[in-house]
Amino acid sequence: MYALLRFTIGVVIFVHGYTKVVGPGPTGVTGMFTRMAFPAPGAMAYVAIFFETIGTLCVALGLFTRFFSAALAIEMLVILITAHWAKGFSVGAGGYEYVLLLGMVYFYIAIRGGGRYSLDAKIGKEL
Repeated sequence: MYALLRFTIGVVIFVHGYTKVVGPGPTGVTGMFTRMAFPAPGAMAYVAIFFETIGTLCVALGLFTRFFSAALAIEMLVILITAHWAKGFSVGAGGYEYVLLLGMVYFYIAIRGGGRYSLDAKIGKEL
């Protein structure tokens, strides 16, 4: 069951990253981050795209699971604070409910690691 959880959360956020790549691309994401007054919006756009594509695939497969899960939990916290906090809790109103859940799942995976059915277990190392 744990491998299924890890795989599912990885795929769910991969879709968000993939739509950034094929949709607005780094330039559009940079524009969005600029409007949100992020520091270094260009660099942050590439970081978000990288973690939401490569990072989530690694979590889904259980490769470098702790590192990528911790990074994604931090990203979810940043998203919660910068984009959703002011809108309150309810996801229906644009609030932080869903992002909080995603962040907590990634935090749990970061603590637990890849688990028995992961590439980390196959190579005998966890980053």
